[in-house]
Amino acid sequence: MVALASAARSRRRILPYLHRLLHSGPAAAAAAPSPSSSRFLRHASPVPRTPDHSPYLRFPDARVSTLPSGLRVVTQAYPAATRMASVGVWVDAGSRFELPGTNGTAHFLEHMAFKGTGRRPNAQVLEVEIEDMGARLNAYTSREQTTFFADVQARHVPVALDILSDILQHPRFPERAMQRERGVILREMEEVQGMMEEVIFDLLHAAAFRGHALGDTILGPEENIKSISKKDLEQYISTHYTCPRMVVSAAGSVSHDEVVDRVKELFTEFSTDPTTADQLVDANPANFTGSEVRVENWKMPLAHIAIALKGASWTDPSSIPLMVIQSILGSWNRSIGVGNCSGSSLTRGVSNGNLAEGLMAFNTNYRDTGIFGIYAIALPDTLHDLSRLIMAELRRLAFQVSEEEVARARNQLKSSLLLHIDGSTAVAENNGRQMLTYGRVMPFLELFARIDAVDCATIMKTAKEYIIDKDIALAATGPISNLPELSWFRSETCSDDEFTRRIFFGNAQNN
Repeated sequence: MVALASAARSRRRILPYLHRLLHSGPAAAAAAPSPSSSRFLRHASPVPRTPDHSPYLRFPDARVSTLPSGLRVVTQAYPAATRMASVGVWVDAGSRFELPGTNGTAHFLEHMAFKGTGRRPNAQVLEVEIEDMGARLNAYTSREQTTFFADVQARHVPVALDILSDILQHPRFPERAMQRERGVILREMEEVQGMMEEVIFDLLHAAAFRGHALGDTILGPEENIKSISKKDLEQYISTHYTCPRMVVSAAGSVSHDEVVDRVKELFTEFSTDPTTADQLVDANPANFTGSEVRVENWKMPLAHIAIALKGASWTDPSSIPLMVIQSILGSWNRSIGVGNCSGSSLTRGVSNGNLAEGLMAFNTNYRDTGIFGIYAIALPDTLHDLSRLIMAELRRLAFQVSEEEVARARNQLKSSLLLHIDGSTAVAENNGRQMLTYGRVMPFLELFARIDAVDCATIMKTAKEYIIDKDIALAATGPISNLPELSWFRSETCSDDEFTRRIFFGNAQNN
């Protein structure tokens, strides 16, 4: 009871402060003569319009074939003046599937795949072959997927498929190359430790999925990098690089039938073990843990904090409403200098109150869970007020959202999705990832229809389900002594209709 009373007093003290921050932008706009009091709608219709998605009907279809082995091939062909194409292999395996004590194996394997095969005995031979074609070969590892891809001229697609099949089916792991690669990965780790956004999200995963492989880093700890063996790599390949868990994706100037025939010819030695990633996840699900990781460092000039709640899996019906919520919350950096003109009330409040150097909403999906929240960079003296503003805005979403901000968020989300598929590489990646996560390629016409179905009621319902009275995961580093305790963040998710109305709607009632 004492804690509840204290929380109530704290809320009463910040009412005028938050009200001023969150309403200074719109109030000023309302005072000026204009067709609409909304910055977002000032030069457009105040009534949300029914969107016309007919242009997306002209997008070329993605074609999918499943081979008898269970390996899937997806292509999306479209005319390209450059006659370029992208082709790659998407594997339903990442760091979360590593055995205990072998964290870092998936990423180590990604590095070693380029060190030579039986036909291409070392990295130099492989590099010369790629460069002679004017191509690019690359790879990356995430917590749930590993990808190997090539960007080539259309006439070299068969050669690119040959290279990809060779490095994945016949990799050589010579001891000298492994020792050399350990040093490369350790230097990469040092570089990552200097990227504070990477650091904070690794800490956040450790807090959100404590004791589970999903909470481990992708690179793995230093001791593992120094001890991962050839046997570990071979076991990971034989266990997880199986046909039912692999997708070959090609986009650009490609022929579906030709790609399928080439894959049938080359991808013949992978295991056909029917075990799926979903089965492995069901056997070891990731549970969201409300905990925190704090790393005090007074030598840093700015504090980096990430506040997260449990999100939705890829296939959860709430995944798209949470994407819209991410757009509503928005992002802002002081360098752009227009925070007080933003359509996001959170970024407007942060800018008007001079509370942070930068802020970004995030939403990450996994097979069985997800995380979403706010990442912010701020001076140490502003952390307490910044935390209050963030939590008040998150709580607001469960009680009152305007149609104009939902319309703005939907438009921004759709634009962002379209910008992320510009070029054959992005299209091949999008299709490969969707085949692994959804089991199909979702047409943009369907995706945009799902986004447009999200209205104010959906946002508030989703926010109540995922924010109100839910656990918080917190990660912070830098000078963070002024950051509130985790228990305070948890208490700020509690429902309080009267408090919410007074903060966010008092101004409207007074007018």
